[in-house]
Amino acid sequence: MNLIVEAKNLSKQFTSQEDGNYTSVFTDLDFEVEAETTLALVGPSGSGKSTLLNLISGLDNPSGGTVLVDGKDVHAMSANQSARFRNQTLGFIFQSHHLMPALSALENVMLPALAGHGPLQGKELQDRAIQLLAEVGLLSRVKHLPSQLSGGEKQRVAVARALINQPKLLLADEPTGALDHVNAENLINLLLEVCQKNRTTLIMVTHAHSLADKMQSRWDFDHGALKRERA
Repeated sequence: MNLIVEAKNLSKQFTSQEDGNYTSVFTDLDFEVEAETTLALVGPSGSGKSTLLNLISGLDNPSGGTVLVDGKDVHAMSANQSARFRNQTLGFIFQSHHLMPALSALENVMLPALAGHGPLQGKELQDRAIQLLAEVGLLSRVKHLPSQLSGGEKQRVAVARALINQPKLLLADEPTGALDHVNAENLINLLLEVCQKNRTTLIMVTHAHSLADKMQSRWDFDHGALKRERA
């Protein structure tokens, strides 16, 4: 089995600034994700879903245990190494699109590659951004500002932006949370289609069981434990 994510004995605790007491999110968690698959993380608010994504991405550090992404220990890297690794290996989609309001759809999609770590530059980069916007059905919107796009269109730009550096792993944290049911269904169907086409692994946090059922596998958080509900 070719694993893109492998977490072993993973623990995360937070310290209260008020009284110094520890709050445990989860302890000794084991979690594996096979490459080029789609997976849903389901559970109530505060159960640890977003925390797990942050640990996988290296944006947060575990209290114990290890996380390997594409065979590399993301928490053994320097800050610069970690930033480069995230830029080249991971893509992110959040509940809010986080588009830059002064930039066009095309410029927003190109932005992660312009950070200096991306493999593409110049016309090659622009061509890939246009291709991705075409894949998400926004070829006619490449010059539009975010203020000229609907909520669903903004999230589709965010999908294209997340794929610009050809990441092996896409992390989506409630990507449909701000959308109505129809647009949510459309976005997830699109996301699955482009991930399959680009051979990208997808880990998605969601509260919606109907959307989780579209993924190849599902893991549920329950009182600090993570259980695989469907292979």
